[in-house]
Amino acid sequence: MRVACIDIGTLTCRLLIGEVEASGPVKPLHSDRKILRLGEGVDQNKQLSQEAMIRVIEALQEWKQKIDAHHVCASTAVATSAVREAHNRDEFLSRVREEAGLEVEVIDGNEEARRTLLGIRSGLPADIQDFLGLDIGGGSTEFIVKKKGQPPNVISIDIGVVRLTERVLKSDPPAMDELNEAEQLTRELTRKALRDLGGVDELPVVGTAGTITSLAAIAQQLTSYDPHRIHNYSLGMATVKEVEGTVINRTRKERKGLAGLEAGREEVIVAGTLILRCIMEELGAKQCLVSEYGLREGVLVDLAQRCSN
Repeated sequence: MRVACIDIGTLTCRLLIGEVEASGPVKPLHSDRKILRLGEGVDQNKQLSQEAMIRVIEALQEWKQKIDAHHVCASTAVATSAVREAHNRDEFLSRVREEAGLEVEVIDGNEEARRTLLGIRSGLPADIQDFLGLDIGGGSTEFIVKKKGQPPNVISIDIGVVRLTERVLKSDPPAMDELNEAEQLTRELTRKALRDLGGVDELPVVGTAGTITSLAAIAQQLTSYDPHRIHNYSLGMATVKEVEGTVINRTRKERKGLAGLEAGREEVIVAGTLILRCIMEELGAKQCLVSEYGLREGVLVDLAQRCSN
């Protein structure tokens, strides 16, 4: 079944057009991603800015034409943290409908995690059945526990790379007191999430989304993004700390051009690296398996399953 989806995130928007088999694997036909910072300022004022909405709508207009050209059976668009928290989200959804011809479904943290799990599972090695999925987004981070024979257990915490940067890491580069505050906040929320999840210390950690895939690219010093070298890459704690040491004392301008770092992510990579390190340390995890598959693949699989029923 040929289907298409758009993931409207706090930091990044993603398009995926693909064919989904009954068993779940996704065959990508066309994909795109743009760092558009829709959630810029939302943590402080609970409003999507006019400039951010225009950036996203222009991208959606372009992508709608791509979707139409592929003659898909069905398509969908979802929005996550920034849109669900914004007081003017109805204005944004109405403009997207009128100006880009797209209906957007606003999903909560649990539904975001459920579909992310579908995406992760569709790309995992067959021998990994039980795992802790970790999705570090722009506005939130999702913990997804999958154990064979049990329903998924999901917890979403209100810390993401954009939110933590805007709330705490305001200096350039971040000051030591800001880094300490960011670490304390991340650890507090992580400890509560892990207590509520219970019994996850022994599970392998599988990470998805832009922070973790960027760290895998930086670790390999990729001059151009290669999904085949990112997917199922094992990101060790020592490597996470090494990358953190590389980015933490540089200014945003100095981080630009760093091999493997996606343009537009230089402002939030410190927050992302700090979040991942703190979570791995709280778990006692030595490795994080990197998944190129995540929410957008899960949205695509979910759409195909609903259309076939």
